[in-house]
Amino acid sequence: MNTDKAYLFGLIIGGGVFGNAEDYLRIRLPYKQWGSYTANPQRASEISRDIMGFLSPLFRNIYNLNISYETPPSGIWSVICEGDLSELISDLQSYNIQCEGDLRENVSISEITKSLVDDNLKRRFIAGLADTIGSTNPNHRRFTNEVQILSFELKGFNFSFVCDLCRLLYSINCLPDQVLWNHPNFHCTNNPYYNQWNKGFKLRVQIDQYDKFGAVAFKTKAKSLKENRKLQQQVHTTTPCPEREINATKSSVHPAEYDNRLPACIRGGHFLHNRHVCAVIGCEHAPYNAIKDLCAHAETLITPFPILCKDSAPAIEHIISNDKLLSDRTYNIGKYHIKPLYDTYKSCQTTLAFGNDTDTGYPISEIIQAMAFIIADEKELNGKRVKGGYKELIEKHLAVKPDLSVEIRIPDLLTPLVVIGNERGALIGANNPRVYKSLITIAPDNEYKLCVRPITEKDLRNEK
Repeated sequence: MNTDKAYLFGLIIGGGVFGNAEDYLRIRLPYKQWGSYTANPQRASEISRDIMGFLSPLFRNIYNLNISYETPPSGIWSVICEGDLSELISDLQSYNIQCEGDLRENVSISEITKSLVDDNLKRRFIAGLADTIGSTNPNHRRFTNEVQILSFELKGFNFSFVCDLCRLLYSINCLPDQVLWNHPNFHCTNNPYYNQWNKGFKLRVQIDQYDKFGAVAFKTKAKSLKENRKLQQQVHTTTPCPEREINATKSSVHPAEYDNRLPACIRGGHFLHNRHVCAVIGCEHAPYNAIKDLCAHAETLITPFPILCKDSAPAIEHIISNDKLLSDRTYNIGKYHIKPLYDTYKSCQTTLAFGNDTDTGYPISEIIQAMAFIIADEKELNGKRVKGGYKELIEKHLAVKPDLSVEIRIPDLLTPLVVIGNERGALIGANNPRVYKSLITIAPDNEYKLCVRPITEKDLRNEK
C-alpha cells in the first residue's frame, strides 16, 4: 500500500461500478446539480481538469489504464477506465474486495483499513471517498449556514461500511458530527405509512473538523469547502460522541423496521437516536449510559401510531378502512372552530387535547399543523408541506375568516385523531405512555435494542 493506491482505492470503492465480465470499470461521481454544466459551467470545467490532469496520470502510472469521462446533463459524472484491469482487480481482491457491481453498496473496507498503517495513508484513502461520495453542497449544514458540513453519502444497507468509515475518521481525530442511518426511524419519523424511506446513509463531518484532519484531492472539492467555510462567522469544534448531549424526539413505529435488507443486529429494533444505533452495533464511541437513560423512558418517545400523517381525504379514509383497529372505532364527529384551538396552542404548545387525563391525548401542535395543511390554498403547499410557517398560514386565514372550522373525528379509544376538510385529511397519534410502555421490550441478545410489538384493542382498553 502507498498513498497513491490508498487514494485510488478510496475513489474506486466510493464510486466504482464493475461490469459483469470484470473487464469494465466506471467510477460514478454523483455530483448532480453541484457538478452540472448547466448549473455551474465553470465548476464543471474545473472537474474535467481534475479528472484529466490529476486522475489520468495516477491510473496510467500505477495500473497502465487510460481514462475518459462522460458528463450527462444530470451532473452525475462517469470516469471510464480502459485497458487491462487484471492488476487492479487482483490488488482489490487481496483486500477481500469483490469486483462486482456497485462496490460501495456491498463491500467491506475492514481489510483495507487495517493496511492503512499511518495517518497519511488514512487521509489519502478518505480523500478518495470524499472526491466521490463526499458532498459539499452548502445545504448540508446543522440548522443554519453557521455550521457547514461535508456529508459522505452512501446508498443501500451497508451498515458495516459506515461503521468502518466512522472508526477510520475517529482514528485520525476527524470526529464525525452525525450519522443519518438508512432506517425508517430516521427517514420517516412521523409517518409509518410512508414507504419511500430507503434514502441511504449520510455520515456528516463539520467542515472545520474535516479541514483540520481530513483531505480531498480534487481542487474543485477543496475550493467548494473553502467557499462553504466563508458562510460561517466562527470556527467550530466537534465534541466526541460519548460526551455529547442527546436530544431525542418522538418517533413512530414503522413496519419496515423488520425489512430483510437490514442487518440482523438492527432488524426488528426501534431506535430513538442516531447514536442508539451505534450502541446496538457495539461501537466503542457510543454513549452507552445516555442510551440506557433514553430507553428507561422510551414510552414517552415511541408511538405505535403516526405522529402526523397528511394526505388526501381518500388516502386517509383508505388507511382507516384497511386497519381493523382504526376501522372498528366509534368516532364522535363534529365541526371544530380553528381559532379556540389555535388560542390554546399559543398559550401552551405542549397541551394535549381530547384525552382521558393529563398524560394522554393528542398534541395540540400536531393538530394545528394538520389544520394548516387542510385549510391551505394549493399555492400555499409544496406537496404535503405548508410553504413558510404553519402558524403564519393559520393567522392569515383566520384574519380573513375568523370562524373557520374543520371536521374532527374523535375515536372512542386513543387511536389516531382524524382531521378532514378541503378534500384533505390527517391522522394524529395520541400520547399514551402507560399503554405504550407495555408494548416495549429489550431484545434478549442486546441490552440496548428496543423491540416494539403491535398495539391491540385490549392494550387500549387496559385489558389483561
